[in-house]
Amino acid sequence: MRRVARALLGSQYALMLEYRAEIALWALSGLLPFIMLALWRQAPAGAHLGLGSGGLDRYFLSAYLVRQFSVVWVVFAFEEDALLGRLSPYLLQPLHPLWRYLAAHLAEQLTRLPFAAAIAALFFVLNPGAFWLPSPGGLFLAWLATLGAFAISFLLQSLIAALCFWSEKASALERLLFVPYLFLSGLLAPLAAFPPGVRAMAQWTPFPWLINFPARLLAGLPVDAAAGFGAQLAWIALLLPAVLLLWRAGVRRYTAMGA
Repeated sequence: MRRVARALLGSQYALMLEYRAEIALWALSGLLPFIMLALWRQAPAGAHLGLGSGGLDRYFLSAYLVRQFSVVWVVFAFEEDALLGRLSPYLLQPLHPLWRYLAAHLAEQLTRLPFAAAIAALFFVLNPGAFWLPSPGGLFLAWLATLGAFAISFLLQSLIAALCFWSEKASALERLLFVPYLFLSGLLAPLAAFPPGVRAMAQWTPFPWLINFPARLLAGLPVDAAAGFGAQLAWIALLLPAVLLLWRAGVRRYTAMGA
């Protein structure tokens, strides 16, 4: 298994290095948190959210970094492979195809790391008053929470991707989920900015645990870590068997498509 994992990660990393210019553009395209930071600075948001300008800076920079290392695109890659017929040889190999997509995501994150670090450094150069270093414990917890956010996103998209066995355009469902993700994940604003009813409703969805929770940990802001990690584990435990069951049902009815 170690040899397989090393070979998968090595080959996918080499592939991602060939597209590092495109990955740099992907890193730049994720600057939405900085745009929202500029908008929130113009409003008396610090007093209302209990953050202040320094807290807002740390939160939105953390939201950018968490987003960079939890973004998932498996549904689009899987849909293309299914339509073009590349999925058929994957199913014949003694390795679940989802491991291949997981390795591609991890390799892409390694390739994205220097670009994300450069953007964070530029942010501190332009905003020297916002500079801070998270504590080792906070950094470790934020890393674990970001891994949890990535796992939830990967399983959620894998669940949608499995619908490609029944529909040629399952990615349309993923686009429908993108709107509540934007508003409820904390990418556009900290969840504390929303009315109490909206916040209570959001807690029962996976979205706050994808950005808001790990970003607050990384920024050193008050957050209930036990509840956050418990919610992430609960969503992983719910989504994983659903993905496996839907995948098995889809494989049984799969017919090759494309060339």
